[in-house]
Amino acid sequence: LVLRRGGGMAAAGLASSEFSDLREIKKQLLSVAERSRERGLQHSGKWASELAFALDPLPLSELPPPPALTEEDARDLDAYTLAKSYFDLKEYDRAAYFLRGCKSQKAYFLYMYSRYLSGEKKKDDETVDSLGPLEKGQVKNEALRELRVELSKKHKARELDGFGLYLYGVVLRKLDLVKEAIDVFVEAAHVLPLHWGAWLELCNLITDKEMLKFLSLPDTWMKEFFLAHIYTELQLIEEALQKYQSLIDAGFSKSTYIISQIAVAYHNIRDIDKALSIFNELRKQDPYRIENMDTFSNLLYVRSMKPELSYLAHNLCEIDKYRVETCCVIGNYYSLRSQHEKAALYFQRALKLNPRYLGAWTLMGHEYMEMKNTSAAIQAYRHAIEVNKRDYRAWYGLGQTYEILKMPFYCLYYYRRAHQLRPNDSRMLVALGECYEKLNQLVEAKKCYWRAYAVGDVEKMALVKLAKLHEQLNESEQAAQCYIKYIQDIYSCGEIVEHLEVSTAFRYLAQYYFKCKLWDEASACAQKCCAFNDTREEGKALLRQILQLRNQGETSSTDTAAPFFLPASLSANNTPTRRVSPLNLSSVTP
Repeated sequence: LVLRRGGGMAAAGLASSEFSDLREIKKQLLSVAERSRERGLQHSGKWASELAFALDPLPLSELPPPPALTEEDARDLDAYTLAKSYFDLKEYDRAAYFLRGCKSQKAYFLYMYSRYLSGEKKKDDETVDSLGPLEKGQVKNEALRELRVELSKKHKARELDGFGLYLYGVVLRKLDLVKEAIDVFVEAAHVLPLHWGAWLELCNLITDKEMLKFLSLPDTWMKEFFLAHIYTELQLIEEALQKYQSLIDAGFSKSTYIISQIAVAYHNIRDIDKALSIFNELRKQDPYRIENMDTFSNLLYVRSMKPELSYLAHNLCEIDKYRVETCCVIGNYYSLRSQHEKAALYFQRALKLNPRYLGAWTLMGHEYMEMKNTSAAIQAYRHAIEVNKRDYRAWYGLGQTYEILKMPFYCLYYYRRAHQLRPNDSRMLVALGECYEKLNQLVEAKKCYWRAYAVGDVEKMALVKLAKLHEQLNESEQAAQCYIKYIQDIYSCGEIVEHLEVSTAFRYLAQYYFKCKLWDEASACAQKCCAFNDTREEGKALLRQILQLRNQGETSSTDTAAPFFLPASLSANNTPTRRVSPLNLSSVTP
């Protein structure tokens, strides 16, 4: 996994000093994994265990001792042991009942957490039955307000440990008290820096880099993992990859968590080949892994790799067919086969398993778009944004739906939001340009198309759109320049394919050179026009005209300066041979 460096030395240096004692880090990870499991925090426990597994094993003499029991722990031990067994069987109310009145930190946390999960379970059960147009405030976790009152008393009395603070933060976030929640999660990270859950919650609440600057985070090695994760979330991929590379250099090269995060980062910058190769490597190391496999399936979908996607879907179905990721992979498989109703059904199934699963809402929106059901698509995209306001695909999807509904002002708002989240994504800029064009704001449209070309146009359409705008505004010289750049781009791709607009470009250039009386260039372009069905007749007519004028003794103009000339590579034998339909964005962005 050799990542792009450049400016990463500071990060690497910083990491090496903090990661000098990997044995100590392994002890801490094993210890926090055990403490997390005791409190029913399965995901934090799993994260710490996976990371510990990537480090060398410890000798018996160095293994961390079990946490010391206090007098209160001993008093609550029977109730805690019984309640924990009920908790593990998801009997949350029953677990909470037997933990009433417990004073020890561990038992008190499990008591409050059981009550919280009981409320969440009831809420989800109600939500599942009405996956239709469900407004955000309709179904609530009834336990939240009581939990907030009790936890805030404890907080004021400074009686909450790191895990208690984490739970208090979660309750505040669920009640939409974002500012208070951020403060509490930061406090939780200071009190117990090893608990990944608190860092992860903090990630979900930070919306931009500015917010990150103002947080006073503990100076610990865990902060490096947090920063790498948040950079990935905020689409600051270069910085994220540098962080992950420095973590690999520090000794975490075997960590499947880091490998998967790097693959996701490459997926986010649409470096599809790199992401696919890393995911394939990850599957070799951890063949029964289900996490992130929906992202892997998105990549296979974009590349239209049907056999591989089919194999992945069958494989995950064998491992666990009732996992959200499995349902999304199967949904993507059916979508690739254009069975959109079936695909939507699997995304709905994923949402029944977890109504807060972001990817499924977005993908379901795409399927409804394919089925021309715009109102359902809008509903799905709105749900996705409720779950995560940073999901550019949902903002972009909303822009597309309102475009279909011919509501350009709405489009503009949503495409702008998508562009803010992905400033260097040409697709957002082209969409914005089209919007401005519809609203007759041509100067803004020109800026968008030029910027889309400057950042690296994925679909090679920005220059054509820019050229057509110049045409509209009678700026023939600029239009010709754009068309020439466009043709150079298309023909420099190595594999020469016919884009729908290549013939348009040649037709315009032939006419432009003809007006400039540059007969050689005009006839070269007219000959290229003859290679395309839609411009063949015009090309032949122009060639006849040029021949006629030449025979009449008209000389090629020397005083008219032509801005550009066709590249030499465009000789007659380079005619595109294979028709490729233009990229359809609604299907390209899973």
